[in-house]
Amino acid sequence: MTIKKKIATIAALASVAVLGLTACSSGAPSANGGPAATGSVEGAPDWCGPNQISLGLLDGFGGNSWRKITTASGAAEVAKCPSVTDYEYADGQGDTQKSISDIQGMVAKGINALVVFPDAGEAMLPALRSAYQAGVVTVPYRVNPGGEAGKDYDAWIGADFKTDGTNWANWIKENFPDGGNVLFLSGPKGNSQGQDEFDAMKAVLDDKYTFLGEQPFEPTNWDPAVTQQVLTSAIAKYPQIDVIVSDFGPSLVGALPEFTKSGRSIPALVTSDGNVLGCFWKDNQAANPDFKMFTVATGNDNVRLAIQYAVAKATGGKLPDTTTFDAPVFEDSVTSDPNPVECEPDLPGDIFLSAEMSPQDQAALLK
Repeated sequence: MTIKKKIATIAALASVAVLGLTACSSGAPSANGGPAATGSVEGAPDWCGPNQISLGLLDGFGGNSWRKITTASGAAEVAKCPSVTDYEYADGQGDTQKSISDIQGMVAKGINALVVFPDAGEAMLPALRSAYQAGVVTVPYRVNPGGEAGKDYDAWIGADFKTDGTNWANWIKENFPDGGNVLFLSGPKGNSQGQDEFDAMKAVLDDKYTFLGEQPFEPTNWDPAVTQQVLTSAIAKYPQIDVIVSDFGPSLVGALPEFTKSGRSIPALVTSDGNVLGCFWKDNQAANPDFKMFTVATGNDNVRLAIQYAVAKATGGKLPDTTTFDAPVFEDSVTSDPNPVECEPDLPGDIFLSAEMSPQDQAALLK
């Protein structure tokens, strides 16, 4: 079975756990300098060069539907390049030390290129630097680990989280011109995504807007169970919450009914998209007059750009023109610009309608 068929089969069965495909790496790249030969493989994207490589995709935490779909999206992108003859995946399971060990293990096995979601931020930098210095093409993405491209790793493929924060803040300012209480939830404590989003919001929102709870954000590890605990506690603690901001919107759904149980309307949500969230809004908006919603695309496809960069650098293909993934505004319940709130009620809640992968393929993946 070819690597493309193996990856496609794994994605279809929702079994993107640890892949060990038969390696046949020849013409492997030299240390961070790219292979001697350059060009692209006929019939493949231009970022797919001629030199065969092994590639590892590593998550700091892979335990929610967003990560599963993102992982499958990464595998699907890898499958476009026949020069990647060996592909492996590792889930750090929210344990920083395991995430570090996963990187070290792949380097020891001779993997040529690593794409890493460094959830723990700067705590991951020494391991990334060690891989890079060992000659492995090293590409962290989405969460900024600190350090410097060309010194600690090849490139950081980030998303423009400051733009997300600015878009959220402008919507809050327009819809709550007299100010209000804002509760902001993000991932692990210290993650760069949440910090960037918070800084951008504070640059737009003046002192009329009070940020509740821990600053810069209430940490949730992007885990729905932890998010439910945090949000349930906040509902009990704060009698007035005008806006909830979250960079993983679907995780909010389990706790939002606590508002109605306490006789309060669900407040406005400023967040990222998800089918379960869109359907929840459609089912509950009429009974909750304050329940407006604004989302940005949730960014599953950030991994595709990171894969393209790592594969191009390692195989001798054409590097992407950018190292920043742009996630656009997706839904606005107030103006329906660019889209009204979307819901696919016959498909699982834990899919993301803004993702490149079709809703049907995401549904099949999560069965």
